[in-house]
Amino acid sequence: MAVTLRALQTVVPPTVLVQEQVRDIFAAQPGLSRLAQRLVTASFNLSGIDTRHTVIEELTLDSTVAEPQFFDAATQRLLMPGTRVRNELYIEQATKLFVEAGRRAINACPGLEASDITHVVTVSCTGFYAPGPDYMLVRELGLAPSTQRYHLGFMGCYAAMPALRTAKQFVEADPNAVVLVVSAELCSLHLRTSSDPDTIVASSLFSDGAAAGIVSSRPPAAGENALNLDHFETVITPVGEGDMAWKIGDEGFEMILSSYVPHIIDEHIESALAPLFGRDESLTRALAAGVVAEAGAVAAEAQGDGADASAAAAEPGQVLTAAAPGSPLSTAIAHWAIHPGGRSILDKTETKLGLTEAQLVPSRETLRTNGNMSSATILFVMKAILEQENAAAGDRVCAMAFGPGLTVESSLMTVLRG
Repeated sequence: MAVTLRALQTVVPPTVLVQEQVRDIFAAQPGLSRLAQRLVTASFNLSGIDTRHTVIEELTLDSTVAEPQFFDAATQRLLMPGTRVRNELYIEQATKLFVEAGRRAINACPGLEASDITHVVTVSCTGFYAPGPDYMLVRELGLAPSTQRYHLGFMGCYAAMPALRTAKQFVEADPNAVVLVVSAELCSLHLRTSSDPDTIVASSLFSDGAAAGIVSSRPPAAGENALNLDHFETVITPVGEGDMAWKIGDEGFEMILSSYVPHIIDEHIESALAPLFGRDESLTRALAAGVVAEAGAVAAEAQGDGADASAAAAEPGQVLTAAAPGSPLSTAIAHWAIHPGGRSILDKTETKLGLTEAQLVPSRETLRTNGNMSSATILFVMKAILEQENAAAGDRVCAMAFGPGLTVESSLMTVLRG
């Protein structure tokens, strides 16, 4: 039975942060060491981000808030509210984003009414409250009181992937199930000034946003773009437990994000993808054919037109990827939804898997215009892929997201055109 992700919708709060302005504010904070000031400048300049969005309306240079809690525009000083203040704003603002994203997804799904929703799966790691966002979606969107609700909390940037996998499993268990999946993250609530390198990197990347979609066995309507959810896989890398972490502190949540993360991804991304590809027989055949063709071309170039391609391809342990655009992997899978955890992560992924620049455009553009919105970000990238003119029916899509652990969540999907 085909299980489809439809009506992907995204929402960002109206307050825009211009990266260059935020950089200058963070670099000018009192108490920073000279090394920290240089790190701020380097991290912000190399982030690949132009703009981000925040629910903190006072976090602008022209703010006129009489008693600011996060940013004093008059002195241009970042303030340090306690965790309770930050979480209270989360309750207020995250609820709005959850509801708006969910409403847009339902309205954008042809032939679907709110009363058709049987399950709700919500995702967030930037705040807590109960009854939570899953409950608020049922109440605010007029869903049936019997709607089954599930919340995936505090998992980090990869959490939208297990949310989609869970939704797929619900539909496979009950073909009549219709699952609303919503992710909303308010990362800006936890930004702070510090000389700590991990905190500086986090402050240069994270932002706010929400995304939602509908998962069901119903096929897309005429003219509708959707994704068939083919396979999912989870892999924990052998190293990295201490390089990406998320803890609750007295002054908000504290992010550990070391500069070694891109190197871990570079070293382990191929082994993380191997079990996912092994689930798909057609993809395995396509990759094998691509390796044979590539090996034959290399042999022919080295030895002349009489080279034996099959012999060249028979070398044991031969990898399926190549460190150049047009590798068998980039040919077999047309589109790549890579979580833009940072510019260096995308650079490493592109080089390691031999992807083309065009295949990383959706991820890079999402990062450039919205920053890293934690779990919601990968859904922004998927939506961007579906909106590309070159996304044709039958195209394969590989999605990957990275989070604490270091955990790699991946999925294979197929583009559908109703």
